[in-house]
Amino acid sequence: MQPDKQAASSRRMNEPSPGIAHSPEGRPQPSAPTASEAARYGVLRRLGPALKHDMVVNLQAVAMMSEVLGAKLERGLPSQTELQNSVARIHRMAREAVANCLKVVGWIEPAEDEGISLREGVEESLALVRSNFNFRGFTLATELPANDLEVSRVLLRHLLLASLIHLTDRASGPGALLVSGEISGGSVLLTVSFESDPEGEATPFEAGYRQLEWADVEALAAAESIQLQQEKDRVRIRLPRMVATTPLQIAPL
Repeated sequence: MQPDKQAASSRRMNEPSPGIAHSPEGRPQPSAPTASEAARYGVLRRLGPALKHDMVVNLQAVAMMSEVLGAKLERGLPSQTELQNSVARIHRMAREAVANCLKVVGWIEPAEDEGISLREGVEESLALVRSNFNFRGFTLATELPANDLEVSRVLLRHLLLASLIHLTDRASGPGALLVSGEISGGSVLLTVSFESDPEGEATPFEAGYRQLEWADVEALAAAESIQLQQEKDRVRIRLPRMVATTPLQIAPL
């Protein structure tokens, strides 16, 4: 290869690839969609143990009831009434297990336009992590407005839980977490604050996946154009009122 062609080829190889963000040193940087996807994955990985527990707990109950019924059949045929009652309980618990599994799937593949009341959505999210947080020495409390507002279930879940996990990851010890809200016009200002408790007790904990950084929370908010602010141990999230975009479905008669 001639020297001038070789030099041109070398320059092309060292030039940043089009469409890919690069740092000043020329290293590829993750694009906004990639950053938000990585953040969502990180949140789901941190929620994995809690989601697994929610999915398995009802299935274990079905298995235990089946074993009890099997033991009764081995000892002799139970009365028809007793058999019907046992089968009915197993059927009911199986339906509950299926419903619970569908709820867990909703965390992995949510309906993008699904709305939920602010209070219900916050309590739903806190219920998922409460046991883990209490185990680690973190208490959870809420101060939500009496007048409720419907928000996006997906946005609330991702941003609230990412903020909670981030604040506890950066905490040096046990403490109290407070989720409060203030409705203003067509939006709600959700505040997640942390206050340390030097006298609190905690069990040693090691996350099964990486810690969530503030950049992860920012990426989730930026992907949906949500206003976000951090002040030391406080995160403020402004969520808009949910506006339904899916036409109403009329159930067949």
